[in-house]
Amino acid sequence: MKKIGFLLSAFFLVLTANAQDKIYSLVVGTYTNPCESNGIYVYDFSTDTGDFSLKSTSDKIINPSYLTISGDTKFLYSVNENGADSQVSAFGFNSKNGKLNFLNSQDSHGADPCYIINDEKNVIVANYSGGSISVFGKNADGSLNKAKQVIQHEGKGINAQRQESAHVHMVYFSPDKKYVFANDLGTDQISVYKYDKNAPEKVLELKERIAVKLGSGPRHLTFSKDGKFAYLLQELDGTLTVFKYKNGSLKQLQETTIVAKDFKGENSAADIHISPNGKFLYATNRGDANTINAFVINKKGTLDLVNQVSTKGKGPRNFVIDPTGKFLLVGHQYTNEIVIFKIDETTGKLSDTGKRIELCAPVCLVFTKA
Repeated sequence: MKKIGFLLSAFFLVLTANAQDKIYSLVVGTYTNPCESNGIYVYDFSTDTGDFSLKSTSDKIINPSYLTISGDTKFLYSVNENGADSQVSAFGFNSKNGKLNFLNSQDSHGADPCYIINDEKNVIVANYSGGSISVFGKNADGSLNKAKQVIQHEGKGINAQRQESAHVHMVYFSPDKKYVFANDLGTDQISVYKYDKNAPEKVLELKERIAVKLGSGPRHLTFSKDGKFAYLLQELDGTLTVFKYKNGSLKQLQETTIVAKDFKGENSAADIHISPNGKFLYATNRGDANTINAFVINKKGTLDLVNQVSTKGKGPRNFVIDPTGKFLLVGHQYTNEIVIFKIDETTGKLSDTGKRIELCAPVCLVFTKA
């Protein structure tokens, strides 16, 4: 009887461990001015069922539209997108209960920060309206020092309305963390910076600038799982460009699009991610389209379109794929909800689960361990 009892206890422990392994924290940054929002929301999310439950929110803060979580999950950093008064904030973070503890804020040194990344030493921010990049050192307690480097981009593009000046839209680490890539929608360029995380001031040093199609407006990029290819999504015309990547340099391989042949209306390409298994790439288009494209990634790194479907809402600003690759969640800025899709792990196609997270103006979605 003791042996049976022991085996049953072990069995239930395994079940409990497996169940816990399937629960992740989903952290969402929002805009707080169009409707009622505290700012940052933390949910438990089951990668087994796609179910979710709210477990914590921040105290009311201004427009934490993009955020990033430290590698040890102890800290969270967000932008506070607020025109010329924009800031960057640091929080202590408990991934188990979702609690956020405000640590401090610093001036973003550029209007309307729209992307943020971090490693063990620094937090780096892209300022859209300001056209600049700001680098902040971390203190031992996770709080932020004043900016130790600010890089101002200059120039403009051919689109007089959207490219009247530099607009840095993303900063992103290379796979080996030796470089930081900065997409500038306003100048149709990707700036590649050498990255020295331990430098007291000159953390970023320009290596080269890569020009892309005029008027395309480079927005977000991502790298293949093996680090050999980079994929760039251009906001203004929906172009999707594939590059071969090596040692901080990009060589163009393919140029395709996320825009349907018969589409007529405004394009506003938004976000791009690759599935955890490395087989599929997804990209969203806002504007009048409100669609998401699924592509197969070939062995040579090029893309073949699988299909294009509606995101079931307006303003699909950002999306995230859960760490197991089973679900894709799209945040809709204008219809105030996150739509949960199921991913077919064989074909990459998406199907609507019917599940929705109702939330004011969701902008940035991040998964981390619960």
